[in-house]
Amino acid sequence: MTDVQTEEPIEVVTPAIRDENGALSGDYVSLVKEAVSTANRDALFALDADLHEADVAHLLEVLPPDERRSYVRLLGDDFDFATLTELDETVRDQILDAVPNEAIAEAVQELDSDDAVYILEDLDFADQTEILGFIPEAERISLQRGLDYPDDSAGRRMQKDFVAVPPFWTVGDAIDHARETIDLPDEFYELFVVDPAFHFVGTVPLYRLLRTKRPVRIEDIMEPAKHSVGLLDDQEEVARLFERYNLVSAPVLDDNERMVGVITHDDIMDIIEEEAEEDMKRLAGVGDEGISDTIMATARYRFPWLFINLLTAVLASAVISLFDGVIEQIVALAVLMPIVASMGGNAGTQSLTVAVRALAMQELTTSNARRVVTREVVVGLLNGIGFAVILGVLGGWWAEDGTIGWVLAAAMIVNMLVAGLSGILIPIVLDKLKLDPALSSAVFVTTVTDVVGFFAFLGLAAWAFGLL
Repeated sequence: MTDVQTEEPIEVVTPAIRDENGALSGDYVSLVKEAVSTANRDALFALDADLHEADVAHLLEVLPPDERRSYVRLLGDDFDFATLTELDETVRDQILDAVPNEAIAEAVQELDSDDAVYILEDLDFADQTEILGFIPEAERISLQRGLDYPDDSAGRRMQKDFVAVPPFWTVGDAIDHARETIDLPDEFYELFVVDPAFHFVGTVPLYRLLRTKRPVRIEDIMEPAKHSVGLLDDQEEVARLFERYNLVSAPVLDDNERMVGVITHDDIMDIIEEEAEEDMKRLAGVGDEGISDTIMATARYRFPWLFINLLTAVLASAVISLFDGVIEQIVALAVLMPIVASMGGNAGTQSLTVAVRALAMQELTTSNARRVVTREVVVGLLNGIGFAVILGVLGGWWAEDGTIGWVLAAAMIVNMLVAGLSGILIPIVLDKLKLDPALSSAVFVTTVTDVVGFFAFLGLAAWAFGLL
């Protein structure tokens, strides 16, 4: 009897998706690139199958532009369009350009209304119109209304699908409704109680619904209406409402107080991230650029702010030129004067950062502005005195001239005091003028500390050495 040998199946070992730092592992990305380059759809589908949409978004941002488009085309109908809501805007536009509008129309119909609007809002008007033309009328009208609301408004962010019940229903009625109705949202956390005219009356958290016996009426367990938002409310105001009252979701009401949508905590997380990122970029003067932008786009974003900084640098240089004769006679001043300006700039940035955040979170108001300004001035004075002692001793020792040490110390106190004052006052004034303090403050504060720093140091030196 002859033994028949059978081949052992070859086990394909897929590397870990993420490394110890939480980033996509190099081995995993290499396998994805290989599958894309060889147009191996089965291999790509196997690698992609267990990924969360956020992980797919991270992967797409890692891939070069051509491979991103090939990745989406290769997956075809299996590509989850919810991934687009997690992507940088530049990458999202590249992918949408690679997908036919009819396919986009089919995909957005499977998404929550807020996600669908988020994907459509950045498209050209012509593409929006064509895509909406492929969508059934009722859903098309709903999406068009979402797109008509202003950017960054609650109406643009809201989800139109929610669970609404009348107050006279019982808990059993509500549970049966949630079980049997097909077109309810996939995830929800509260039932919204409305009257016959769809005015918001109250909410019933799911945990309370499930812990209550079926015959109990909804109105007996609901929480009365407290927190709601309007269609045109700014998304930052909505985010602050969620933060202040620890909300899970909030109803969106129209001008007639009728409930037309809902905003949930996952939308708020996106808003908070966007606003924080926007403020951080504006403070650094880099506009709306992202890591996926092209070289030319990045240069175009940064050039205007660099040009403004050039003008402020010219102003600081003009101040220095007023004392060129002093610098020629006391060369040590040229070496030491950048210290004063630099320390003032850093101190001003610290006050500025605290002020911009406090204004954004509405923690800095008319009622406490005087106290906060006084605090920053005193902090600037105390730090100025501390560094004046340190730099006065070191500067006098290095220059072998005690007068220079005293001049350096006095200039340090003056500039640190001005830095604290300008760092808090400039954002407040810009906010009162309805200008974005995150966008404009840094340039003004840097200019003030440079000009004051150079003028104080060189002016005091000229006076101390009798060169005026």
